[in-house]
Order: sequence, then structure tokens, then C-alpha cells
Amino acid sequence: MRVDSERMAELFVTNFNRNYTGVSATAAGVLRQQMARYDVHLVGQPLPDCPDPITPAAARRLSHTPPPGRPFAIWHVRRNSEMQTAIWARDVLRLPIRVVFTSAAQRLHSVWPRWLISRMDAVIATTARAAEFVQHVRAVVPHGVDTARFAPVDDRAAAWSVSGFGGRRGIATIGRIRPEKGTNVFVETMLRALPDLPDVTALVIGKATNKHEGFLAGLRAQIAAAGLSERILFPGEMAPDDLARLLPSLELLVQLPLYEGYGMAPLEAMASGVPLLASDTGYFRHFTQEGANGVILDRDAPVAAAKALRALLNGPDRLPAMARNAREDAVRLFSVTQEAADINAVYEALWAEG
Repeated sequence: MRVDSERMAELFVTNFNRNYTGVSATAAGVLRQQMARYDVHLVGQPLPDCPDPITPAAARRLSHTPPPGRPFAIWHVRRNSEMQTAIWARDVLRLPIRVVFTSAAQRLHSVWPRWLISRMDAVIATTARAAEFVQHVRAVVPHGVDTARFAPVDDRAAAWSVSGFGGRRGIATIGRIRPEKGTNVFVETMLRALPDLPDVTALVIGKATNKHEGFLAGLRAQIAAAGLSERILFPGEMAPDDLARLLPSLELLVQLPLYEGYGMAPLEAMASGVPLLASDTGYFRHFTQEGANGVILDRDAPVAAAKALRALLNGPDRLPAMARNAREDAVRLFSVTQEAADINAVYEALWAEG
């Protein structure tokens, strides 16, 4: 999507991470909504179906003068590096900007992020719990999902059959391959459950950084020793459009992290009509709406997870109802349209204050 890179803008949305993470997905979803309302620039790395990005240097240059009709431009940041860049622009270069930060972490930040957050003009927390750990909270705004981009298919089995992954049914976990994300818990769960589910193929969607290549190698060795290398697959990180096509073909999303700040993959699955089996972290319990959309388990509990997985996939009646509820609740409770509206209200309040 081409834009005038030298156009004045009232809103600058930063995305400095080259990898497409959950943070990237939330920023992209909101930005796609905001494009119709604001003159906006994406700064840093590209996001799907968003304006072509400009550089941080260009963003600084375009922020030297307040945009027409506004006392200042707003920079909306979501990462430490983005906060640091915005603080430099505002406090050292003395540019007429205000900085808004979205915080999802449901635990105490380390010293450096705490200092950065303390310098924000406004903080948007994604949950009431996250709001307890940060200053300057203007609003609690749960992340939403684009329910047009992520939607169910009419024939789940047919969609899975063309995925190329084998088996009659598919399940997946999505996220970086590392201990905190519970990838090893997922693998151990699959080693216990898949022998009783001969038609199911499990996917680990994500990649391991160099630091966790040894961790990944150990998981692969466990899987090979169990004779399940053809049924527990590692397709790597998927492009956003490919993931949106794959999700509705899944029977279940299985997310078993030890810690999660919020979690976008469950919302994208819900919008795609896919129930959730998850550990009790992030915002997962709220997503499942008291069990209507999924099952919540203790963290690091592969035995219980395997038992629940077998019960869900072998029970013909429960999953279809959960799938319907998942889609309905994604639309009703977690729309990105509402998220964008609530974030925009924070901007408007800042501008009104001058």
C-alpha cells in the first residue's frame, strides 16, 4: 500500500520488530481500523494491509511541526525500543508529540522498561491486571481481533485436507519455540495423547531463535524417539495471510505457555471458529467464557492436557458447540473495531487537553 512518505500526519504507529509477533498483529489490526479516521504513518517495519512504513528519521522530521488542527502529533508505541525512540524525539529533540504506550504484561516490569513507561504521556493496559503494574493508565482496552480477516469455513475437514499436513484432523500451537511459551509442555502432551488419536496431526507454528535451537533439537529428538515425527510437525513461522487460511481448518488450538501477557493467537482462533485448550495464563480464562469456548488447565500439566485433549477430540458433540460459541464471542466481545474506538478515545482526550 503506497502512501506519501512526506505527508504530515497526526498519528505515528511504530513497529520496530522485523518478526511478525502478537504485538505486531495487534498493531496491524488497530491500524487498519484507524486508517479511515486519521492521517497516520506506520514507522519501522511493514505490517500486512497497512501503509508502507516510513523510517524513524522521517517520522521525526514530520513531527517538527504540529499537524493541522492538532496541538501535537501522537506516537503510539508498543515496545521498549519504540518507547526509547519516542522519548528521545519528545524530550531531547523537543518535538511537539505525545507518546502513548500499550502494556499487556501481567507482572512487574524490569527496571529499564519501568523507567520508560514512567515517561509515557498515557498508558493503555490490555487488562485490569496489567494496569496494576504500570503508571499513567488512561484506559483498559482488551485487544481485539479482525473478525472479517479471521473467519470460519463451511467445511473444516475439506480445508484441512488441502493444507498438506496429513491426517484427517489438525490441531496446533502458535508462538515462539521456547520454554516460556510451553512448547515442551505441548510436545509432551502430544506424545501422551496422539497414540490414542490416530487421525490427528499436530503443528508447532513458530520459530526458535538461535538461543533456543538446542531446545528445539531436544524436542525433535523426543518426538523421533516416540515415532511421531510424521505427526508432530514444525512448519516454522507462517505469513499472516497463510495463518489466516490455516486457522479455520483446525479442530482445536492448544496454547500451554507458562506465562503470557495477553495472547492474540486464541482470539484469532476464536474468530475462525476454533475452540481453545489452554493453560491458565494471559487472558485465556476470560476468552473461554466459563468454558463455553474452551478448556483452561493448570500450567505445566501435560498429563491433564492430554486427558482433556482426548476427551475433546473423541467427544462428537462438545467441539461443534464450542466452535460456534467461539466465533460468536469473538464478534460480540473482542472486536478490533471496538478496540480501535477505545484507543482513539485516549488520543482525543490527549488532544483535547492540549
